Amino acid sequence: MPETDGAPRRDDRSQPRRTDGQRAANGAAGEPGASGRDAPLYGALDLGTNNCRLLIAKPARDGFRVVDSFSRIVRLGEGLSRTGRLDDAAMDRAYEALALCGERVARKGLDSARLMAVATQACRQAENGPAFLERVRAGTGLNLRIIDPVEEARLAVRGCLNLFDPSVEAVLVVDVGGGSTELNWLTKRGDAFVLEGWMSAPVGVVTLAERHPEPAAGLDDWYEAMVRDMSAAIADAPVGPAVRDLFVGGRAHMVGTSGAITSLAGIHLGLQRYQRNLVDGLWMTRGDCEAAAETLKQLGAAGRAAQPCIGPDRADLVLAGAAIMEAVQRAWPSERVRVADRGLREGLLLQQMRHDRKPRRRRRRRNSSPPVA
Repeated sequence: MPETDGAPRRDDRSQPRRTDGQRAANGAAGEPGASGRDAPLYGALDLGTNNCRLLIAKPARDGFRVVDSFSRIVRLGEGLSRTGRLDDAAMDRAYEALALCGERVARKGLDSARLMAVATQACRQAENGPAFLERVRAGTGLNLRIIDPVEEARLAVRGCLNLFDPSVEAVLVVDVGGGSTELNWLTKRGDAFVLEGWMSAPVGVVTLAERHPEPAAGLDDWYEAMVRDMSAAIADAPVGPAVRDLFVGGRAHMVGTSGAITSLAGIHLGLQRYQRNLVDGLWMTRGDCEAAAETLKQLGAAGRAAQPCIGPDRADLVLAGAAIMEAVQRAWPSERVRVADRGLREGLLLQQMRHDRKPRRRRRRRNSSPPVA
């Protein structure tokens, strides 16, 4: 998911007029917070299998206002599926990116108590994941917490809540990572969407690309092999046929979060540079996604690397992401998918801001159940 090293660039002259339900906001609607110059800074740091991302923001009336952001592809999980360990070069890349994040945090004067720093699939899976995070803590002062797939999914849902179309009866949130893909099925009950089922498939863009190296020819067969691989991983969905009927009947839609869908959106829009304000909240049809994937196949590896919304670091991963999305769309027919350039980090920020606004009460035992919106 391409981002600038600073705050996301916005070009209001090119931004289409959006309704409240379509606005590409920094945070979720319905999460008002203290705003103004005196509002405290919050930070969310996400170390994934493929990316290292940081957001620093202040509470605002409609969610939060981004003060600074950072994103770097580090491929921490490179080779992990073969060895079960984090590679030395991959750890060095991630450490360098995290050190830069630490410098940004210090430069902004962010209170460490308001920095939520988490690690996901690569560090969960790797035998030496905890040891690497201890190295990071000792060298940079950043204390990253490994979160389980349930919490990861819940946070991604929270970050995307205001992209749900209130007129539908069900939503499937698809969070495609480097080492895993989280799926959350929610159905409408009254005015709220409630979780019906959740799963984490151990297939992401890095693992899928490593299983299926791109051939010099025969890309259609290669692509279909990736789709079949992902289809098998999500075959045992933990929801009943009534939920699937809502998708088949056109009464549901998907929300896709991560670079897998934002890259398709950039290709679909023909962007000459990545523009978050045009991508986040965009509606795409299933046909739009398939056409963008076909364009990517025709471009070839060199052509994809030259695309401003992809670049050389993602050229060998973007079709794996497209294949994951296509497998999900085949299993859960939906004509519409909402593109989300947001997710776990936004969920972390909103959760902590909301927690800090609540009056202090007797602490309850932490609920470890899957997310409910």
